[in-house]
Amino acid sequence: MSDTICDFYCDKILKGLLEVPVYLQNDQVFAFHHTNPLWEHHVVLLPKRHIESLISLEESDNELLLELMRTAKLIAADFMTRFGACRVYTNLGSYQSSKHLHWHIGAGEQLRPY
Repeated sequence: MSDTICDFYCDKILKGLLEVPVYLQNDQVFAFHHTNPLWEHHVVLLPKRHIESLISLEESDNELLLELMRTAKLIAADFMTRFGACRVYTNLGSYQSSKHLHWHIGAGEQLRPY
Protein backbone atom coordinates (compact mmCIF):
# COMPACT_ATOMS: atom_id res chain seq x y z
CA MET A 1 0.00 0.00 0.00
CA SER A 2 1.27 3.43 -0.88
CA ASP A 3 1.98 6.11 1.71
CA THR A 4 0.79 8.79 -0.70
CA ILE A 5 -2.05 10.85 0.68
CA CYS A 6 -5.29 10.06 -1.08
CA ASP A 7 -7.08 12.77 -3.00
CA PHE A 8 -10.60 13.20 -4.39
CA TYR A 9 -11.89 9.64 -3.98
CA CYS A 10 -10.77 9.31 -0.35
CA ASP A 11 -11.27 12.93 0.65
CA LYS A 12 -14.71 13.46 -0.91
CA ILE A 13 -16.38 10.30 -2.21
CA LEU A 14 -15.49 7.68 0.41
CA LYS A 15 -16.01 10.10 3.30
CA GLY A 16 -19.47 10.91 1.96
CA LEU A 17 -18.71 14.62 1.57
CA LEU A 18 -19.87 14.55 -2.05
CA GLU A 19 -23.11 12.73 -2.73
CA VAL A 20 -22.89 10.44 -5.74
CA PRO A 21 -25.38 8.02 -7.28
CA VAL A 22 -24.30 4.64 -5.89
CA TYR A 23 -24.22 1.69 -8.28
CA LEU A 24 -23.24 -0.82 -5.56
CA GLN A 25 -20.99 -1.20 -2.54
CA ASN A 26 -19.88 -3.68 0.07
CA ASP A 27 -17.32 -3.61 2.88
CA GLN A 28 -14.37 -3.58 0.41
CA VAL A 29 -15.47 -1.75 -2.75
CA PHE A 30 -17.57 1.20 -3.85
CA ALA A 31 -19.03 1.76 -7.33
CA PHE A 32 -20.88 4.88 -8.41
CA HIS A 33 -22.23 6.51 -11.53
CA HIS A 34 -19.67 9.07 -12.67
CA THR A 35 -20.83 12.64 -12.00
CA ASN A 36 -19.09 13.95 -15.16
CA PRO A 37 -19.36 10.89 -17.42
CA LEU A 38 -17.21 10.30 -20.45
CA TRP A 39 -19.78 7.85 -21.85
CA GLU A 40 -23.56 7.64 -21.72
CA HIS A 41 -23.24 4.95 -19.04
CA HIS A 42 -20.16 5.37 -16.86
CA VAL A 43 -19.44 3.73 -13.50
CA VAL A 44 -16.31 4.23 -11.38
CA LEU A 45 -15.22 1.30 -9.20
CA LEU A 46 -12.73 1.77 -6.36
CA PRO A 47 -11.52 0.03 -3.21
CA LYS A 48 -12.64 1.59 0.05
CA ARG A 49 -9.08 1.31 1.34
CA HIS A 50 -6.53 3.64 -0.21
CA ILE A 51 -4.24 2.05 -2.77
CA GLU A 52 -2.54 4.43 -5.17
CA SER A 53 -2.72 2.40 -8.39
CA LEU A 54 -2.77 -1.04 -9.97
CA ILE A 55 1.02 -1.33 -9.71
CA SER A 56 0.93 -0.35 -6.02
CA LEU A 57 -0.97 -3.52 -5.13
CA GLU A 58 0.95 -5.98 -2.98
CA GLU A 59 0.57 -9.72 -2.38
CA SER A 60 -1.39 -8.93 0.78
CA ASP A 61 -3.96 -7.12 -1.42
CA ASN A 62 -4.86 -10.23 -3.45
CA GLU A 63 -8.28 -10.71 -1.82
CA LEU A 64 -9.14 -7.06 -2.42
CA LEU A 65 -8.01 -7.33 -6.03
CA LEU A 66 -10.22 -10.40 -6.47
CA GLU A 67 -13.18 -8.50 -5.03
CA LEU A 68 -12.50 -5.58 -7.37
CA MET A 69 -12.36 -7.97 -10.34
CA ARG A 70 -15.55 -9.77 -9.24
CA THR A 71 -17.32 -6.43 -9.01
CA ALA A 72 -15.90 -5.18 -12.34
CA LYS A 73 -17.11 -8.43 -13.93
CA LEU A 74 -20.59 -7.96 -12.43
CA ILE A 75 -20.87 -4.37 -13.69
CA ALA A 76 -19.43 -5.30 -17.11
CA ALA A 77 -21.91 -8.18 -17.43
CA ASP A 78 -24.76 -5.81 -16.58
CA PHE A 79 -23.55 -3.33 -19.21
CA MET A 80 -23.09 -6.09 -21.79
CA THR A 81 -26.66 -7.29 -21.19
CA ARG A 82 -28.16 -3.80 -21.33
CA PHE A 83 -25.96 -2.12 -23.94
CA GLY A 84 -24.19 -4.90 -25.88
CA ALA A 85 -20.64 -3.64 -25.23
CA CYS A 86 -18.52 -1.93 -22.59
CA ARG A 87 -15.05 -0.71 -21.69
CA VAL A 88 -13.21 -1.62 -18.47
CA TYR A 89 -9.91 0.07 -17.70
CA THR A 90 -7.67 1.75 -15.17
CA ASN A 91 -5.05 4.45 -15.72
CA LEU A 92 -1.48 4.77 -14.46
CA GLY A 93 1.10 7.53 -14.12
CA SER A 94 0.21 10.87 -15.69
CA TYR A 95 -2.94 9.29 -17.20
CA GLN A 96 -4.26 8.72 -13.66
CA SER A 97 -5.87 12.00 -12.59
CA SER A 98 -6.90 10.67 -9.17
CA LYS A 99 -4.16 8.82 -7.30
CA HIS A 100 -6.51 6.23 -5.84
CA LEU A 101 -6.88 2.90 -7.64
CA HIS A 102 -10.08 2.90 -9.68
CA TRP A 103 -11.60 1.33 -12.76
CA HIS A 104 -13.82 3.01 -15.31
CA ILE A 105 -16.60 0.90 -16.77
CA GLY A 106 -18.38 2.60 -19.63
CA ALA A 107 -20.81 1.98 -22.44
CA GLY A 108 -22.53 4.01 -25.11
CA GLU A 109 -21.58 7.14 -26.97
CA GLN A 110 -18.66 9.27 -25.85
CA LEU A 111 -20.06 12.49 -24.35
CA ARG A 112 -16.93 14.65 -24.17
CA PRO A 113 -13.28 14.54 -25.26
CA TYR A 114 -11.10 12.14 -23.33
